[in-house]
Amino acid sequence: MTEHAPRYLCVCADDFGMTEGINSAVLELAGRHKISATSCMVRRGAWAVGLRGLRGIEPSCIEVGLHLDLSPPPEGRQSEPGLGGLIVRSHLRLLRPSAVRAEIRDQLARFEDGLGRPPAFVDGHRHVHQLPVVSDVLTEEIASRYGTAAPWVRSTAPPAPRRFAKTKADIVFALGGARLLALAARRGIPTSRALLGIYDFTGTSDVYRGRLRQWIDCCRTGDVLVCHPSLGDAPWVPAGPARRNEYAVLSAIAFPMMTAAGVVFLRPLSHLSRAADPVHA
Repeated sequence: MTEHAPRYLCVCADDFGMTEGINSAVLELAGRHKISATSCMVRRGAWAVGLRGLRGIEPSCIEVGLHLDLSPPPEGRQSEPGLGGLIVRSHLRLLRPSAVRAEIRDQLARFEDGLGRPPAFVDGHRHVHQLPVVSDVLTEEIASRYGTAAPWVRSTAPPAPRRFAKTKADIVFALGGARLLALAARRGIPTSRALLGIYDFTGTSDVYRGRLRQWIDCCRTGDVLVCHPSLGDAPWVPAGPARRNEYAVLSAIAFPMMTAAGVVFLRPLSHLSRAADPVHA
């Protein structure tokens, strides 16, 4: 029987800074080595209050990145606005590059001021970093701002080799994922491989546990498994029950994990050797 080589997976908790319940879940999971990355919303209300806890985590244990947020709630509201208008305007090239660039620069500066260092990676809230115009400006800004020390950018590519029927992950990638990868490669910016963890936020904790096991079973070194854990929040928080289910399941898992394809270790993505099994570049 052929022995499988070990694989290294980045498990990233999104939305740090959105609420204190999300912050608490992320910090607790990071402290127990259940996740290896988190991406931060620097324009949301809980970003500042979560900074102290985030600064207390050793950077070698968990990567901290920018969760680019282009759809914050309007002034005086808490619920997330729809994304359809932004998607349409981006694909019709109606977004003003100068305005997008100013927003990206502002969020990168807020991140750097808060943590005292550049982000280890950049992705987007609801995957907005891959939209037309946004991806052009974002990759240009990353390349010019950080040069050869550029943070990696999250790919939205579905798992490969394909083990699932086409799902929400394919729809997400179709909105601009291929162009993002091409722009990053052209500008020398590293990217992750496949994006795991995309689903419709339905089902019980047992259903999520089964999904998580499938994603880990099929992962490759360089993939990112995204999650959205929370310890509980106000009713306006998107996918609140699913977030609590995710936290419950993630808090009970343990790495390294044995699968049918061999053992899977938890690692921050930038700590992986490109010579062994690289992320895209």
